[in-house]
Amino acid sequence: MTGSEVPHSFRLAYVPGVTPSKWVRIWNERLPDVPLTLVAVSPIEAFGVLRAGDADAGFVRLPVDRDDLAAIPLYIETTVVVVPKDHLVAAAEEVSTEDLADEIVFHPLDDTLAWEQLPGKPAIERPETTADAIELVAAGVGVLVVPQSLARLHHRKDLTYRPVSDAPTSRVALSWPQEETTDLVEEFIGIVRGRTVNSTRGRAPTPPQPKAKRKRPETGAGGGAQRKAGGAKSSSGKPAGKNPRGATGGAKGGKGGKPRRRP
Repeated sequence: MTGSEVPHSFRLAYVPGVTPSKWVRIWNERLPDVPLTLVAVSPIEAFGVLRAGDADAGFVRLPVDRDDLAAIPLYIETTVVVVPKDHLVAAAEEVSTEDLADEIVFHPLDDTLAWEQLPGKPAIERPETTADAIELVAAGVGVLVVPQSLARLHHRKDLTYRPVSDAPTSRVALSWPQEETTDLVEEFIGIVRGRTVNSTRGRAPTPPQPKAKRKRPETGAGGGAQRKAGGAKSSSGKPAGKNPRGATGGAKGGKGGKPRRRP
């Protein structure tokens, strides 16, 4: 968030079945001066709310029209069939769409699954909402196939659900208008993606600077390193001057010239 921006409330839309509480908690910890307002929307109206500017971002179900909306896919939900607890399906751990061939399967108008071929037998009339379809299931009229989060949302003691192995799945995403990617939207994207409070929010890190090389001593005209005064060596490679016993260049232990003869 830029220093010149005046904090205001951040409006977050979410469709039924999505639980944004974890991200809201992190937001409140990091930006206590910017209140986050939750906006509950139906799957049908979610994208219209974002386009109208009635929410800064929202948790929606894919697909998303990428012409004007950006989206980050978050997770895929398990698809389940909701049935009465005394239904035959309740005895199985998992079923397929073929197992529902003789069942009336409700297809509410707010259905979030992209069916190529609806399973089971169609109802005379489509329920308006998932909540209405749940009521019909509880009445023993038929069954309902939904994302697991919706089955949990509309939980009833007299109903249960089982996974459907070959049903289409629902994908939840964070979406916002592409032209309105504000600093606050970037902050929320970072929270959803698990970035830490000290994160650079996706900016490229500064590359490490190479270490400076240590310079070698300068060399003299003769190619050898310059030596301090008094440090010159003889042609033998040993230091010039006194030998270890104090002689000055003669035979070891005596003066220069031939040794004297004894009378």
